[in-house]
Amino acid sequence: MKRTISSNISLIAVAVLFLWMKTYVVYKTSFNMDIENTLQEFILLINPLSFIMLAMGVGFFFKSDKARNRYLLGMSFFLSFLLFANVVFYRFFNDFITMPLLFQTSNFADLGNSVTEEFNVADILYFADVIILFLLLKFKPSFVKFRPMSKMSRRAYFLSAAAIMFLNLGLAEIERPQLLTRTFDREMLVKNIGTFNYHIYDIFLQSKSSAQRALADGSELTEIGNFSDANYAAPNDELFGAAKGKNLIMVSVESTQAFVMNNKVNGQEITPFLNDFAKESLNFTNFYHQTGQGKTSDAEFLTENSLYPLSRGAVFFTHSGNEFNSMAEKLEENGYYSNAMHANNKSFWNRDIMYDAIGYERFYDVNDYEVNEDNSVNWGMKDVPFFEQSVGLMKEMPQPFYSKMITLTNHHPFYYDEEDKMIDEFNSNSGTLNRYFVTVRYTDEALKTFVEDLKEAGLYEDSVIVLYGDHYGISENHNEAMAQYLGKEVTPYVSAELQKVPFMIHIPGVDGQEISTVGGQVDVRPTLLHLLGIDTKGDVQFGQDLLSEDHENFAAFRDGRFVTEDYVYAGDACWDKATGEQTDATYCTPYIEKAAAELNYSDRVIYGDLLRFYDPDSAIKEQ
Repeated sequence: MKRTISSNISLIAVAVLFLWMKTYVVYKTSFNMDIENTLQEFILLINPLSFIMLAMGVGFFFKSDKARNRYLLGMSFFLSFLLFANVVFYRFFNDFITMPLLFQTSNFADLGNSVTEEFNVADILYFADVIILFLLLKFKPSFVKFRPMSKMSRRAYFLSAAAIMFLNLGLAEIERPQLLTRTFDREMLVKNIGTFNYHIYDIFLQSKSSAQRALADGSELTEIGNFSDANYAAPNDELFGAAKGKNLIMVSVESTQAFVMNNKVNGQEITPFLNDFAKESLNFTNFYHQTGQGKTSDAEFLTENSLYPLSRGAVFFTHSGNEFNSMAEKLEENGYYSNAMHANNKSFWNRDIMYDAIGYERFYDVNDYEVNEDNSVNWGMKDVPFFEQSVGLMKEMPQPFYSKMITLTNHHPFYYDEEDKMIDEFNSNSGTLNRYFVTVRYTDEALKTFVEDLKEAGLYEDSVIVLYGDHYGISENHNEAMAQYLGKEVTPYVSAELQKVPFMIHIPGVDGQEISTVGGQVDVRPTLLHLLGIDTKGDVQFGQDLLSEDHENFAAFRDGRFVTEDYVYAGDACWDKATGEQTDATYCTPYIEKAAAELNYSDRVIYGDLLRFYDPDSAIKEQ
């Protein structure tokens, strides 16, 4: 009996079985995907199988055993590596890799500690099946005899693969109707069609987006321009031009979420300076980041252009050749010297190319700063010396100037020097969260010295200072530790509320006030331009002036979630902000359509490079 069974074992079947089972185990252990019923579990089990069978089935077409074995081993390694790459990426970003991200090679050298932090010795197990397959091929143990399949068996094999694929797609459609049109939700795609099929679909989307620009024409912009005009919010009469002629200094405060403000860890205040500065500023307490996979670069894109980032990859990489109507260009037209200041490699996030497209006159990068081992940690130059040297550069700038600054110290994995430690770490099972409080406290102190330096340089009274958090610092992978700190469960509602980031505008001579309007980074451009006395009526933009009486309390996230004055849509459910509990879905339904429309229109602008047809004087330029 044992001999009969072993003689019928196919090498290809063994390779398929190994990879299939491993993929399912990885789903269950490495990705945080909620499974709500038996059907979802069954779909998760079968969704990798059809692709693996087809990929390995190519081995049937090799006439040489040696060539076939090499192919199977190589394919097993490649698919295992792709799966593992998604695991590492998911650990850091709580997301899955897209094709555009794979081509962001100029970022790889700078990822440094953020990537190595996510590796551990046990990761060799992700390649256990490849190792076993290699050993079986090399030593050919007597208890296993690989025999080729008959022609009839091969036909049955491919028919089975096709049947499983159609079964998978059919069940996925039952479980999630219109699945492939909901491309902003990558986790839903992976959960229903599998990691490997998701990547095939992603390649299709990338090809489709490339074709969109070639086929686009100016007529599309008319429809989108009409939508933008209909959502225009007129400036606040009292505050329009309140900062006219002032310098604009906008600081992207790395990974800083709003929950740290007016809060403590181990009895110690986390952000004493920000807490005080907010009282002297226009402080927006319901302001959300709206970034996608581009993180900091997405935040830059949002605030500069009042367009949403893409659901896949970073606009800074995928569409740096586009035409934009940025805040920097608008300010330059009004006599400002626009520049960006970031003590990092100029090619990181493709900034050297994208900043030209945005329209900055000057990019002060790492070569403009004195950077050494003593003043650097983690990702690069510490915030205190960065601000000190930046003020020196500002003193030489023509006025009025617009400087966009990006901090670095409070960046994952939140490493710090002991000399910069001002509060104790938190005590949880997440080293990331524990260290986060320490680096946030350091950045807060750096911002304090920055303001003091501006005063000493005589720039403070002539400058509007804008501080905003660029994106989350603590991902959903650390929900257990966050629940420990917050003292409550991190539900989808709580997770959405944790996407709040600080946003405050300090204007000399304007009293501070707390503003509860719901908004996001897409609203920054019209808000600031109106304060500087520059109207944005007629611009193609998806944000509204947060100070306008016409502003709608609404913030759409790039992944399809959104927040209104009374409700939060997250986890495919509608949540009542008053209670923090789920409520009737009909309360969120109208906003689901609004969020989808805005994201779709913004995507069309970017993919089609539609702003090349835009003329601010005649509204729409003929093709």
